[in-house]
Amino acid sequence: MSPGVARAEPVGSLLRPPKLLEARRDHEDGKLAPAEFKRVEDAAVDRAISLQQGTGLDVVTDGEQRRSHFTSPLSDAVDGMGEIPADRIEWHGSAPADEMTYAHRRAVTDRLRHARSLAQEEFVYLRARATQPTKITLPSPLMMQTFWSQEHSTAAYRDPFEMFADAAALLSDEIAQLATLGCGYVQIDAPELATLVDDSVRAGFSARGIDPDRLLGDGVDILNDVAATPGVRHALHLCRGNRDGHWMAAGGYEKISKQVFRRATRFDTFFLEYDDERSGGFEPLADLPRDRFVFLGLVSTKRPALERPDQLLSRIEEASQFYPRDQLGLSPQCGFSSAIGSYPLDAVQQQRKLRLVSDVARLAWPV
Repeated sequence: MSPGVARAEPVGSLLRPPKLLEARRDHEDGKLAPAEFKRVEDAAVDRAISLQQGTGLDVVTDGEQRRSHFTSPLSDAVDGMGEIPADRIEWHGSAPADEMTYAHRRAVTDRLRHARSLAQEEFVYLRARATQPTKITLPSPLMMQTFWSQEHSTAAYRDPFEMFADAAALLSDEIAQLATLGCGYVQIDAPELATLVDDSVRAGFSARGIDPDRLLGDGVDILNDVAATPGVRHALHLCRGNRDGHWMAAGGYEKISKQVFRRATRFDTFFLEYDDERSGGFEPLADLPRDRFVFLGLVSTKRPALERPDQLLSRIEEASQFYPRDQLGLSPQCGFSSAIGSYPLDAVQQQRKLRLVSDVARLAWPV
């Protein structure tokens, strides 16, 4: 592995331990004081850091242990949300019986305004505890579409893209503040863009009053504006969703690669889901500018079975036919627990997957 080059990274979230889930419930029910709840959160973050460093990853996160959902730095940290359900979104599983729909319990009902910073709390604690380089994950401003209600949100925003712009402004301020605290690496999670490879998802956006073509134009421009803080490495993570092991979309990146890869000019690093046939081939990597770095998400967080190292090495070799091998790295395809819920892997399987990422990266890019 080349000295100083990170080749093995996590995406973000890790499984939350049962004690943390129980403490969160008790805290929400008023049975656990804030100070005690924070001690339980701290202990969970400590374990997440230890796990990542112990499995040999080059960069660590706090495992998103303080979040209820990967969008929490926006959805749980702003005013403007009402206690009414958002529009429902379809999710798919491995069989027709696994199909489901999900709606967030809260929706946007007023103009978004900053209420508090969750990410700064996460970073300051992570910085103090980790011995490896660190990164903070933040949601794409376009992910506020999952909190959109055609019935209620339009009273605050006649155009959902105005909501996205307000969310982007809040995130830009957040990243600027993180930078003053010493944060030099921020990853933006944008599954909404990757789901646009699927015509059924595009139809769903249209039915909810959100133009999918405009998401790939104005939407990417709004997202790109978030990555403007000097001195910060900005990464963009694209996947097709992960909720309780379910996914939202299927299709290769070629349907969006030219718009996203060439329009998101301020992002120097890309994390791309490539763990199964739903992600398509590596050919769209050729649409990336040649000065970027790409993490191949070849290790699945949706299936407990451990991938074979030789197969991963073969896929890395295949990807290198379309993008320079020296500008590639390895990661899981998504976080292990994007939201509080029931996921198909347990803690032991998670550890094995992270160790696999590290071990294969060292085989693929020896010093």
